[in-house]
Amino acid sequence: MDEEYDVIVLGTGLTECILSGIMSVNGKKVLHMDRNPYYGGESSSITPLEELYKRFQLLEGPPESMGRGRDWNVDLIPKFLMANEVTRYLDFKVVEGSFVYKGGKIYKVPSTETEALASNLMGMFEKRRFRKFLVFVANFDENDPKTFEGVDPQTTSMRDVYRKFDLGQDVIDFTGHALALYRTDDYLDQPCLETVNRIKLYSESLARYGKSPYLYPLYGLGELPQGFARLSAIYGGTYMLNKPVDDIIMENGKVVGVKSEGEVARCKQLICDPSYIPDRVRKAGQVIRIICILSHPIKNTNDANSCQIIIPQNQVNRKSDIYVCMISYAHNVAAQGKYIAIASTTVETTDPEKEVEPALELLEPIDQKFVAISDLYEPIDDGCESQVFCSCSYDATTHFETTCNDIKDIYKRMAGTAFDFENMKRKQNDVFGEAEQ
Repeated sequence: MDEEYDVIVLGTGLTECILSGIMSVNGKKVLHMDRNPYYGGESSSITPLEELYKRFQLLEGPPESMGRGRDWNVDLIPKFLMANEVTRYLDFKVVEGSFVYKGGKIYKVPSTETEALASNLMGMFEKRRFRKFLVFVANFDENDPKTFEGVDPQTTSMRDVYRKFDLGQDVIDFTGHALALYRTDDYLDQPCLETVNRIKLYSESLARYGKSPYLYPLYGLGELPQGFARLSAIYGGTYMLNKPVDDIIMENGKVVGVKSEGEVARCKQLICDPSYIPDRVRKAGQVIRIICILSHPIKNTNDANSCQIIIPQNQVNRKSDIYVCMISYAHNVAAQGKYIAIASTTVETTDPEKEVEPALELLEPIDQKFVAISDLYEPIDDGCESQVFCSCSYDATTHFETTCNDIKDIYKRMAGTAFDFENMKRKQNDVFGEAEQ
C-alpha cells in the first residue's frame, strides 16, 4: 500500500465505483478502498432476507411464506437506469411500465404520439395538443433553427412552451415530473432547452425497448458497483475491501494521502462518499424509504412484474414528488411470486411515514414493511482547492438522473473538462476487441 497513486477512492457506492472505472479507463493509477467487507456502501443490496430483518431489528425473522432467504436480494436505495446509461458488464431486464399518479389513480405515462392519443390521462382535445407538443419535441434539433417553431431554446421558458401548446396543469405535472424527471417545478422558469432534451432522452430510451425507458440489473443494484469495479480492475485499478481508513493526510490545505493500518498511500486526488469526511459535508435534508414486500403486482399496472410510479408534488399538495419502484422474482431478487416495492420521498414534516401514505395505499395489502429515514449530505465546497472530491448522498428519486449529474460534475471538477462518454466507449471497445481476438 505504501505507493503513489493518481487517485484514491474511498467507499464502493455506485458513484465512487463509476468514477473509479472512468479514472482507470483514462489511464490514472487508482487505489479503491472500503472500510466495509462488501461492495456498494449505501447502495448495496441485502441478501439473504434474514439479513434485511436483522438490519431493521425485526428479531422474529421472515416467515416461511417468504420462501428461501437466499432467493432475496433487496436494494436499500432503489434506482432504475435509462436504457442509454447501461454498462456492458451486467444482464438487464426492461422495466415493464412507467406510471404517473393523478386524482388518486395511476395511469401509464404517455411519451409517444400513439400513446398520447390512447391515454386516459387526458380528454380528447388535450390529447391532440399534447400530441402536437410531442411532435415538436421529437423534431427539435438545437443545431437546426428551422425546428424551433418560434421557440428560442436559450431564452424561452418551459412555462411559455407549455403555454404555446395550451397544455393544462395535469399534463404539465406528468410531463415535467414523469418524462423530464424534475423533482420540483423550478424548471418551469428556466430556458426550455434542457427540458426538451430530457423529454427526448426519455422518448428515445423508450423506443429502444417499448414497455418503458428503464432497465434494472438481474440480481439487484448491488451488481452495479461490482460491474464498475471490474472495469476499473481491467484497467489496473487496485481494490481493498475491509480496509479501515485511519486518516486523510493534508499538507497546506491539499490532500496528499490516506493512512490505513499504519501505512500511507499517497495520492494527487481523493474521491469519497460523505461518511469518510464528516467535517467537510453539511446536512441537506432527509429521505424516507419504505421497503414493502408484496404477494401481488400493483393494481392497475397490467400485472407488471416491475414498474415505476411517480406521484407529482402538485397531486398531493407537497413540495417534492413521491416515488414507487417495484421489482420482483422476475429479476432474481425475490422468492417466486413475491414483489418488492419501495416508496420514497424527501422528508418535509415531522411525520415522514404519513408523507408516503399516498404511495402505500397503492401497494395494499403489504406483507411486511421496513422503514428507513436517512440524512442527505452534500460537500461544503467544490474540492478544487483541497483536491478532495465528495459525492452527494442518494436522493429520493427512483432513477439515476441526479446520480449521473453528480458523477459528471465531480469528473469535470477533477479533470477540468466535461466527461466524454463516446470516447470512453471507444476505449472500452478497443480493449474488449483486443481481448476477443
